[in-house]
Amino acid sequence: MKKLVNDPADVVDEMLAGFVACEDGVERLPDTDVIVRSDAPVDGKVGVVTGGGSGHEPMHAGYVGEGMLDGAAAGAIFTSPPATEMSELIAAADGGEGVLAIIKNYEGDIMNFDTAAELAGVEYDQVIVDDDVAIADSTERTGRRGVAGTVFVHKVAGAMADRGEPLDEVKRVAEKAIDNVASMGVALTSCITPEKGEPTVDLNDDEIEIGIGIHGEPGVERTEIQPADEITDRLTGDVVDDLNLDDGSEAVAMVNGLGGTPLSELYVVARRLDQVLDDRSIDVHDVWVDEYCTSLDMAGCSVTLLELDDELRGLLEHPVSTPQLND
Repeated sequence: MKKLVNDPADVVDEMLAGFVACEDGVERLPDTDVIVRSDAPVDGKVGVVTGGGSGHEPMHAGYVGEGMLDGAAAGAIFTSPPATEMSELIAAADGGEGVLAIIKNYEGDIMNFDTAAELAGVEYDQVIVDDDVAIADSTERTGRRGVAGTVFVHKVAGAMADRGEPLDEVKRVAEKAIDNVASMGVALTSCITPEKGEPTVDLNDDEIEIGIGIHGEPGVERTEIQPADEITDRLTGDVVDDLNLDDGSEAVAMVNGLGGTPLSELYVVARRLDQVLDDRSIDVHDVWVDEYCTSLDMAGCSVTLLELDDELRGLLEHPVSTPQLND
């Protein structure tokens, strides 16, 4: 498989070097794979941070900036960042009002952030995003995976912090978003990591996998390729059912590309998503269509819905200035 890389071992380092060279308002902490706002820490504001394995770009560093995240730690491809770098991230984001970490529900990320908080020695709290409806609820720590819905959590928590609210309030709205967001994805092809150089999932040319994870984790059903409308109906139906949305509910929707799907196809999905929600009398506040949380070069997409109330709607509309989102 051909890729635009030099040495696979240098991909993350060279990616971050290019990122800070090309994007305004962000910088890299020396001798780390940590990206922070150029003005971090912001005095008197709660720091909002995240981190995780690379390969999901623009997640995570793409959301660092005014009105959203104060920083993000990047691990190797699909690998959690080390706790030492997470601790530097937390310390760099602390403007005196504490730091909230938004963590996707993966064991390595949770464990390393727990250790990092102890090392950093600042006021700290965290939330765990588990929006993937393909995985049944579990009382175990692993449980449901955190996927594209994490972006909405970044958005509302970042907005709350930007308004100058205290740590407990920033955490409250983050948890509120987590309780009201759900996602479901489909893969048309496997992703291919630079180091392995071959598909991570054995998926035939005529097959798709419903509910696959963003690292290639198993989904809930493997089937022959279906028309886009049928796939969209399945993804949307599972998400709507998980959130128990009914007539008169309001939601913001996301059609997220997984890295290898043309924007034209994402809009085909968005068209059907809008029809399905209209048929169910669900009020669509907005539809986000783009790549927000990818899986390297995987072809496919995910559908995310966040049920809204007045508070969450207002936080979503709060202005941001980041490499990926700018309004």
